[in-house]
Amino acid sequence: MDATPRTDDPWSRSQLFTVRVWQEQMARDVQDVRIQVRHVLTGETRYFGAWPPLIDYMLTKLNLPPGPADDA
Repeated sequence: MDATPRTDDPWSRSQLFTVRVWQEQMARDVQDVRIQVRHVLTGETRYFGAWPPLIDYMLTKLNLPPGPADDA
């Protein structure tokens, strides 16, 4: 068996996150989505109120450039 690590193995470049999503009551008829993400390898925890910043954060952990700006 070859003991040389494979450099093309996608698991060697992977990251592990836990994501918790819930709705928070802001006013009587208004609910906002809240998102907690925890980078399992470091324990770093961040909170977001929208998906685009969450995705940008996760991409930085993969050393990838952030996605396009959200115009919404």
